[in-house]
Amino acid sequence: MSATSMEQLISLCKRRGIIFQSAEIYGGLQGVYDFGPLGVELKNNIKNAWWKSMVYERDDIEGLDSAILTHRKVLQYSGHEDTFSDPLVDCKQCKTRHRADHIKDNKCPNCGSADLTEPREFNLMFKTSIGPVDDGTNFGYLRPETAQAIFTQFRNVVDSTARKLPFGIAQIGKSFRNEITPRNFIFRVREFEQMELEYFVEPGTDEEWHETWKNERLNWWVEQGLKRENLVAQDIEGDDLAHYAKACFDIEYKFPHGLEELEGVANRTDYDLGNHTKAQNEFEITAHVHPNKDSNAKLCIRDEVNNKWIIPYVIEPSAGVERGVLALLTEAYEEEDLGEGNSRIVLKLKKHLAPVKVSVIPLKKNHEKIMETCFEIKKRLLKLGIGRVSLENTGNIGKAYRRNDEIGTPFCITVDFETIEKTPASVTIRDRDTMQQERIELDKLEEFIRGQFI
Repeated sequence: MSATSMEQLISLCKRRGIIFQSAEIYGGLQGVYDFGPLGVELKNNIKNAWWKSMVYERDDIEGLDSAILTHRKVLQYSGHEDTFSDPLVDCKQCKTRHRADHIKDNKCPNCGSADLTEPREFNLMFKTSIGPVDDGTNFGYLRPETAQAIFTQFRNVVDSTARKLPFGIAQIGKSFRNEITPRNFIFRVREFEQMELEYFVEPGTDEEWHETWKNERLNWWVEQGLKRENLVAQDIEGDDLAHYAKACFDIEYKFPHGLEELEGVANRTDYDLGNHTKAQNEFEITAHVHPNKDSNAKLCIRDEVNNKWIIPYVIEPSAGVERGVLALLTEAYEEEDLGEGNSRIVLKLKKHLAPVKVSVIPLKKNHEKIMETCFEIKKRLLKLGIGRVSLENTGNIGKAYRRNDEIGTPFCITVDFETIEKTPASVTIRDRDTMQQERIELDKLEEFIRGQFI
């Protein structure tokens, strides 16, 4: 098997309804993509797997779903208004714009001219007016990350759940960054989803927890189907660190365009909770509100051993859903030579991630009794709660198999004349990876499928 190219993935995604260019009929919106009928299933399955591992399978993490519109002061005190930017240069020759840190040999990547402007900082946040009057003062932002709402709701979560350290708050949601140069398909885009955890720990234990979460996240991606040899935990140092980070590991993956970040695991210390706490104290003074003398801070938690209020340190594993989709598609994509001039494209996704779990296929199109059995099988399998079950009434069993191979369907069930004419009734089950087929009695079908997914 040769290395998967970006062109192969883009072609598959368009052909099979996984990912489309947004507003394509109008020429497309750069850096924005829509997930098609199968793409939304794959995306949701990845998010569900993350949520299950973070919230359901642990006893120390709560969930949150916060608003996308963000109060200006949240991003002012978080440092985003001043620091969330990239260096921008313009080419005077061809009038294109580029990130300065992506320029090589001081030449425009588009036309090769060296006649470039001096770099200047470009803030990546999307600004939007709030309310009926756009007078330049009533504005907020589309959130550039999901983390800040977790910090600003920290006190409410602690009060409503009585959590003690260490514990986490998890969130999945949309974020927006006005990238100067979106590129590499869905790798770097302007609208994307994040799977983000803020894990709150006692100061002094943060380095140990940072290492623990790095290993947890590496193992999770391997469980989803990425090969460990294609993952690298890169220690980020110096000027490459984000403004809020004491330390950071980038979990990098060998994408078709090269080794780049799939997920970051940052040690944010008490930067965010500390800044928002200072902001709250300033707000109380300017608003003439009596401070809370018990804690002397808003975003803190009581250390019951020493009976004092502390601001926790934060470990943050943060993954992009779209980058996860791209990595898993890259890993799963195979073009197999079947011999005698035959080949197939197959997505060898893990079963729990497959957009379609089972495809029910009638051997003869529109045959009344066969179709009745197909509908009944689909109805019964859906009750198992395994995910999407499709019914393909195409009449071409070979093409149906190839299509389901391309979209990663683990099992195809063929209903034929033997199913409706013989007793006991049976169907053919085909395995995606081995292409092996076996007959199974209809009464045992649900038990078999349940055993594969549950």
